[in-house]
Amino acid sequence: MKKSIKLSALLVLLTAALFTVNPVKAAPAKTTDEVEFTSLPTSNGIDVKVSKSEAGKTIIIIYDQDKNVLRKDVLSGAQTAEKGYILTSLDNGDYTIEVTSGKKVVTEEVHIYDEDATKMFIIKG
Repeated sequence: MKKSIKLSALLVLLTAALFTVNPVKAAPAKTTDEVEFTSLPTSNGIDVKVSKSEAGKTIIIIYDQDKNVLRKDVLSGAQTAEKGYILTSLDNGDYTIEVTSGKKVVTEEVHIYDEDATKMFIIKG
């Protein structure tokens, strides 16, 4: 009888231990930078957003199809960098957007063309 009471008490303690609240684990720190390309709300350009693992500079370069640099921006400071680019003034053709943040380099190809009387673009990535 004493053994059954001890076993019952032990079982109750083990069951209670299973249902205790586990402490919330902190989200793991980002180890790499994340780059996101989206359309601007007016649909006449592209928005480049970089979420960095550490504060530091980000370099954004736009090349034409002949690898000529058309635009170079250096964004520094916070862990989130964002820059929008209007593409309607560019000639039709293929362009490359290169984003360097930390040791990560991300490139996206953009094709600009006319549709009816409107400049349009497609992100090829």
